[in-house]
Amino acid sequence: MAEEAAVRAQAEAVRRLKQDKADPDEIAKEVAKLLEMKAQLGGDEGKHKFVLKTPKGTRDYSPKQMAIRERVFNAIITCFKRHGAEVIDTPVFELKETLTGKYGEDSKLIYDLKDQGGELLSLRYDLTVPFARYLAMNKITNIKRYHIAKVYRRDNPAMTRGRYREFYQCDFDIAGQFDPMIPDAECLKIVHEILSDLQLGDFLIKVNDRRILDGMFAVCGVPDSKFRTICSSVDKLDKMPWEEVRSEMVGEKGLSPEAADRIGEYVQLHGGLDLIERLLQDPKLSQNKLAKEGLGDMKLLFEYLTLFGIAGKISFDLSLARGLDYYTGVIFEAVLLQQENDHVEEPVSVGSVAGGGRYDGLVGMFDPKGRKVPCVGVSIGIERIFSILEQRVEASEEKIRTTDTQVLVASAQKKLLEERLKLISELWDAGIKAEMLYKKNPKLLNQLQYCEDTGIPLVAIVGEQELKDGVVKLRVVATREEVNVRRESLVEEIRMRTSQP
Repeated sequence: MAEEAAVRAQAEAVRRLKQDKADPDEIAKEVAKLLEMKAQLGGDEGKHKFVLKTPKGTRDYSPKQMAIRERVFNAIITCFKRHGAEVIDTPVFELKETLTGKYGEDSKLIYDLKDQGGELLSLRYDLTVPFARYLAMNKITNIKRYHIAKVYRRDNPAMTRGRYREFYQCDFDIAGQFDPMIPDAECLKIVHEILSDLQLGDFLIKVNDRRILDGMFAVCGVPDSKFRTICSSVDKLDKMPWEEVRSEMVGEKGLSPEAADRIGEYVQLHGGLDLIERLLQDPKLSQNKLAKEGLGDMKLLFEYLTLFGIAGKISFDLSLARGLDYYTGVIFEAVLLQQENDHVEEPVSVGSVAGGGRYDGLVGMFDPKGRKVPCVGVSIGIERIFSILEQRVEASEEKIRTTDTQVLVASAQKKLLEERLKLISELWDAGIKAEMLYKKNPKLLNQLQYCEDTGIPLVAIVGEQELKDGVVKLRVVATREEVNVRRESLVEEIRMRTSQP
């Protein structure tokens, strides 16, 4: 390119001037000229190279995708409200200190913001730590709340499986001093209700208890200092075979092979009340105070889950560890067993769609006097659920409406814009969701086609004869049936015909 050649020639000229020790002013002038030429070239170059895209691990949502998403949110919020939850919100970024030391090995995934000459800040990683900070700061000891908001993780995202760097979390938590396992059982009931309501296919809710895990590590000979790091290895058992997890424990984390083998005997167990009873009789585990406490509570939990009628979907699973450091008691995770799809040979696994547990010490970490507020909560994995529903809609070619418009105000003849405007204003004022085409004299066919395309069920047609008679012609788009409705009854008629059964 000629411009690049000119820049090279100018650079050569500047080099020669410097070599010949020319007048500094002259050198400065030529350098300025070179910089200007480079800037112009860079400007053009920049235009060609700039790629319009969303940042890695993020996505836009089209109106169709948002319609599916809103449907999911509504189902979740309805459930949270049915269980008596209040709603709160917190800032999208927190003081870096607030988040530090709460997530164990996952701390490396926190997004730190650039220091703006004030406080050191990080984007929130989840909604649980901000909730604990909120409780401690406001000295709240008793609340049942839900919070739906975006969180941020510097993960290597697999966006096809619903993993992102920016994503929504839907959390429900019960904070306060209550009798054991009653709030915990309600959290599991909520997971069961939401997953059943969204009809995602067959699912299983795995439960365990941090105290049982810690007791198990102790009787297997894991040193105290290695509990958390071995716990995060066990947490990988749903993604890796036992052999690989074992070699990570022994090779990378320095655990003795004997201890690893003893852990291996336990973590492959899963079942229900029968397994709890068996472990309560286990000669080693029953001698451990923590494990015994955890098993006692687990037995109680299963009794409550049986009363709720959901024990059949719950599995007591000793391999469930959940990597987060702040859990202290019951932990649980819901997984989809398969995706219902006849065309796919392999069932598509999207892994965990909800998770949670008890974290009795987290609020105390923020309280100057270390006062604890026991908490238990659940987080619904909205992105993964959304991925599944989106794929399902694509496969079924189901038509998704992206607006709620009940009626299109149309005209069959010319010069009726004023009448359309008057009528649509009456409808809006009565709370009817109505649209019209932004043309003075639209063709009736175009107006009807717009309804077909967007799924608007009714058309209110104004014509000269109708105006004289004080009626509006109401057309049902699907059946093409037309009725004349008195102007004063129109609102009622539209409401009746578009009310959801």
